[in-house]
Amino acid sequence: MADVSEDVNYIAHLLHDGDSLSPYSVRCEAITQKEDPPVKAKRWGPTTVLALIGCGMSCGLLGLSIHERDGMALLAVIFLSFLSTLVGFGCQWKLELPHRRAKRQVPPADVVINYPNGSFLIIKCNENVARALYWHPEECIYFRNTREYRLISLLGTLVLMFGVIFLGNARIKSQLGFAASYIILNAAYWIVAALPQRWNWDLRCYDAKTEHHSSREENETFTTALWKAIAISGTTKWVRNSPGLAPATEKWNLWLKEAQRVIDATPCEQDKNTRDFIFPRWDPEKYLTDVLGSEDTTIPDKTEASEDSMV
Repeated sequence: MADVSEDVNYIAHLLHDGDSLSPYSVRCEAITQKEDPPVKAKRWGPTTVLALIGCGMSCGLLGLSIHERDGMALLAVIFLSFLSTLVGFGCQWKLELPHRRAKRQVPPADVVINYPNGSFLIIKCNENVARALYWHPEECIYFRNTREYRLISLLGTLVLMFGVIFLGNARIKSQLGFAASYIILNAAYWIVAALPQRWNWDLRCYDAKTEHHSSREENETFTTALWKAIAISGTTKWVRNSPGLAPATEKWNLWLKEAQRVIDATPCEQDKNTRDFIFPRWDPEKYLTDVLGSEDTTIPDKTEASEDSMV
């Protein structure tokens, strides 16, 4: 049995790189959880580089204000630099993924993710991994309560106001140094925002491996993609439990029944050497064409539907 999801949590999306799936493609990944530290921001990621750049610019502006003997610029550097530290302290948080508190054996809990472009991602995992990544959203645990955050925000507002006043009374050379620093820092933030979000996170606690199959990931039609997802998951129950995934008509019900019969008779197995999934010999496109073109609501002759093998 597999659960289907159309909404992917943030960490799961980073882990699978769902944006790389082309339309009507099918991919299978096996995920296991290791005992490494939990998911957290990388200590030496792009955001750390931004922090170092900002610190370096503050030191440079501090040196410039001392060299120019500009007291107002010196106070502006101190106040505005302290502001970013104060805001970071007030907004400090940690990521917490849902987890099972009771220690017990857990069954497999495969998940099928249906993307808007008609692609499918089948996840082979146990219930603990499914609970943490797919069933419930992540939660940000803030270190400061509401009252503390408001007090810090008030202090930050005052620091910002005084910092701007000091900067407005600084010498023109110091003001030009501030302007250049903020332009460079803003450009650096835009560059980091364009980088893959996965670079900011430490995901070593999850080991994701792609399980290949005997044909291409990409498919020409949604029907073929749906059949491959059914074959890998081993059931059609998740299709029936997902409104809008397949038309709720008698003809499509016949197609789903035959797909389940084929899977029950010849399960999708993995090659012992290559570990590739091998699909049963069945043409879902031809069978659907026969069903839709027939006035009869009974299952067509099975021999007609099994002449061709999957491509």
